[in-house]
Order: sequence, then structure tokens, then C-alpha cells
Amino acid sequence: MPQLSAPVSRSSLVRGLAAVLAAGALATAGAVAPAAAHDGRGGTPGPAPAVTDGAHGGDGRQEQGRYRGVVTAERLALRTSPARGSDVIRYARRGEVVSIYCKTPGDTVKGNPLWYLLTDGTWAWGAARYIDNVGPAPRWC
Repeated sequence: MPQLSAPVSRSSLVRGLAAVLAAGALATAGAVAPAAAHDGRGGTPGPAPAVTDGAHGGDGRQEQGRYRGVVTAERLALRTSPARGSDVIRYARRGEVVSIYCKTPGDTVKGNPLWYLLTDGTWAWGAARYIDNVGPAPRWC
């Protein structure tokens, strides 16, 4: 008679689901964020930082998604693309600390052409003109 295995525990199912959701989020991030390449402005993006449980990788580099910024505008529109005319996803308020995934050039806002891809619950673009870095500047997308 075949031997039956023990039933799968609820915590095992939850861990498995969490792993599937995390993989989906990473796949979505790859589809949303443009590929890194030499930007022709003298800045060459480095290799993607290693992901660890701490705030920094073992070699001292900042992790992906661990860059931070503080919103300086009273009300900053966070958009679907790095363009002033793109749809607004939500608004951030002055003093809000945001997680920055990477930076890319886009529409110039008050002399600053950079935009940050933010990872606070939704993937949204914010004009770097109104976000002050906390710590190192974000990597290029």
C-alpha cells in the first residue's frame, strides 16, 4: 500500500505563497524599470547591488530598493512614467520618506531632468527636483 505524506502545514503554504508573490513583484519590476546601460553622460551604472537582510550588502554597497528620499514639495504627484503629463497614481506630502529603486532622465522639472522610481506600495515616478536623497544617490535604472 502506498505511503501517504503528512498534510502540508498552513505556514508552509503561506511561505510558498509569499515566495511566489515576491517573484512576481521582481518580474514586474524588471518589466517596469528600463534596462541599465551606459548613459553617455559620463555615468556608468555599476552592477546591481546584492540583496541581503541588512541595510547594506556585504561589500558596503547600497541594496536595490534601499535608497531613501524625503519629499520637499507640499504635494508631489507620483506618476505612471517620468513625464509631467503622465497619469497620477497618488500624491506624496512634504516630509514623507520614500523608498527609491533607481533614477532615470525624463521631463525636466524646474531645471532637473531626473526622476526617481519609487517603491512605496506602488511603483510610481516622482520628479527628483522635489525629493532630497537621504544617504547615497540612487543607482541608474
